[in-house]
Amino acid sequence: MGIGDRKSQPIRKLLGSYLQFFHAFHLVFFFIGLSIGVIISLFCKNFIFKLQTTSDSVSSFTLPTSTSLLLLPPPPSPAPLPLLDSGDVVTSDVEAQTLLVHNMDDDLELFWRASFVPRITEFPYNRVPKVAFMFLTKGPIPLAPLWEMFFKDHQGLYNIYFHPHPSYVESWPENSVFYRTRIPSKQVEWGKPTMIDAERRLLASALLDFSNERFVLLSETCIPLFNFTTVYNYLMNSNKSFLASYDDPRKVGRGRYNPQMDPTVTISDWRKGSQWFEVNRKLAIEIVSDTKYYPIFKEYCRPPCYMDEHYIPTLVNIIGPGHNSNRTVTWVDWSKSGPHPGRFGRNGVSDELLNRIRFGTNGTCDGDVNTTSSMCFLFARKFMPDTLQPLLQIAPVLLGSISQ
Repeated sequence: MGIGDRKSQPIRKLLGSYLQFFHAFHLVFFFIGLSIGVIISLFCKNFIFKLQTTSDSVSSFTLPTSTSLLLLPPPPSPAPLPLLDSGDVVTSDVEAQTLLVHNMDDDLELFWRASFVPRITEFPYNRVPKVAFMFLTKGPIPLAPLWEMFFKDHQGLYNIYFHPHPSYVESWPENSVFYRTRIPSKQVEWGKPTMIDAERRLLASALLDFSNERFVLLSETCIPLFNFTTVYNYLMNSNKSFLASYDDPRKVGRGRYNPQMDPTVTISDWRKGSQWFEVNRKLAIEIVSDTKYYPIFKEYCRPPCYMDEHYIPTLVNIIGPGHNSNRTVTWVDWSKSGPHPGRFGRNGVSDELLNRIRFGTNGTCDGDVNTTSSMCFLFARKFMPDTLQPLLQIAPVLLGSISQ
């Protein structure tokens, strides 16, 4: 070994010792850091656990009521009110909820709403009783110009309800009394229960307005026989409804009774009458609310039994005969035999005809033995579309100043 190697050995030993010391020093610091990290981790975990435990205990102490309330089912939302016609003038919030226009095409909901009767008889607003004119038609109303003259200058005393075939597309101008009077309609077939469904649908729609007091069912072939004031006073001054209801012993009367209706409807209850009625509000509510007799008629009154001639006359005879005059205020010509009344065309209209209808009684009205009057009819049918012009020429006399 040379002198150079002997000199470098102390340096190598010193360098090795330094490296060993350096590694040992880092190893100690590593374990110290690891220990500190473990201690801090355990401390934080313990702190979070205690904090969570404390929070849970506070929650369990302060929130049982709130938690139980959240689990309860929410109260049912009130059903939407009938839609309002933006053109109507309302005098109070109560009246605003009972206006003409609605969008209910579900008869069950409509009848349910219409059957509501206020328990307090005093109204919270100035109620002016109105007449509801309910037009049940196949489509348009060809004699509408005559009705426009009839209603002119009497806003606030009437409402109009229009039930045409669902496929009919109307085109009333905004200044027409028939504008926005259409209700949700459904198909109607003559002699079928759908005819009664339409009548009840019209009544129910009109009952939504608490101001309507009298209800008249009309067709597109109907005409007024007097001016509005006369018709209005005639109806408002009566304490009875005008609905034909009589016992007809013939085949077209009692002969249509189905014994399967017994005992709900007996042969002694059975009545016949005209489809075209006028009723007061109380009776209108009874007709719309009926769930006892309507199903019986729907099931057992089939041709040659026709619901529109028997259901309402029999119902009224059962539930309130004392409140009915047993006669109609709508005149029709039954002078010719057949299932339908006579029709009047252009050449059949004259002053003499209309005056005979208006004043042709002998002081008594058929079916109403308790009333003495020269005026038994307020409306007449069936007048065809081509009668419009002669009727408009007669209108100044027809809709003159006669009133009672």
